[in-house]
Amino acid sequence: MPTIQLVTHNGTFHCDDAFAYATLRLALQGAELRLVRTRDPAHVAAADIVWDVGTVHDASTQRFDHHQRGAPVRSDTGIPFSAAGLVWQVHGVAAVRALLSQTDAARAEAVAAVIDDEVIRRIDAIDNGVQHPEDTLGLSAIVDDCNLPWNSALVGDPVAEDESFLGAAGMAEVFLRHRVSKICARLAAESIVVTAHNESPDPKVLELNCKMPWQDPVFQHDLPVIYAIYPVPGGNWIVDAMPPKPGSYEQRLPLPASWAGLHGDALARVSGIPDAVFVHPRRFVGAARSRQGAYAMATSSIESA
Repeated sequence: MPTIQLVTHNGTFHCDDAFAYATLRLALQGAELRLVRTRDPAHVAAADIVWDVGTVHDASTQRFDHHQRGAPVRSDTGIPFSAAGLVWQVHGVAAVRALLSQTDAARAEAVAAVIDDEVIRRIDAIDNGVQHPEDTLGLSAIVDDCNLPWNSALVGDPVAEDESFLGAAGMAEVFLRHRVSKICARLAAESIVVTAHNESPDPKVLELNCKMPWQDPVFQHDLPVIYAIYPVPGGNWIVDAMPPKPGSYEQRLPLPASWAGLHGDALARVSGIPDAVFVHPRRFVGAARSRQGAYAMATSSIESA
């Protein structure tokens, strides 16, 4: 198999070029890859795939730069693409498919679209100065920290700088692997949640057979869920309150104020539910020792509202 020559720029790197390389390594699994970090026009011209350097965007020739006049922007927002965004448009589905089992392979396009919406767009916006970088725990900041400090004796050493880049790309790949797994699981949960809701005796109480991402499907299908109940390892059943909108820390209906912060016998006395275990002081979650107890906590809360 012939070697695929990859080129991106040398020197300081950012999340977009590191993420693009992680994407390509996954998408081109099985091929022999040779990466050169350089701005040398001869190397750029001879490469099979080039990103974030070269002042050309042409997907047909595998050129993915975004620093030139007329560089592509997203049609719906007008935000310019970064190198990660351009590479993802062409190689994202293949990168995702490389991480999925044969059973989940049919979800590759859907998972890649979610990653583009939730991750790649933010990389694009941050790299192009449209959005302020995240805090020190954000992916862009973590990748930036992989660059050598300005006062390192190794600044300018191509071997040391390439090692730093490879470390950053490796972290980006680990992030991508976990994100693909989480999103695939989230999509798989949607049909389970809808089916479970259809089978629940009370449309306001969603009964699941285990913990899973249930809130997004409730929003997507506009279900009238107030609480979800499900078993967790250890034997308890959780009573989980539904927020009023995505990302909110509020609840459509908090558990009763008289239950807040109580545990065991004290909670059982106040609630009238013998196997009630606890209710969080902020009233967004509680637990009982049985399915019947959790269901009673949910329905009692709704009835007392």
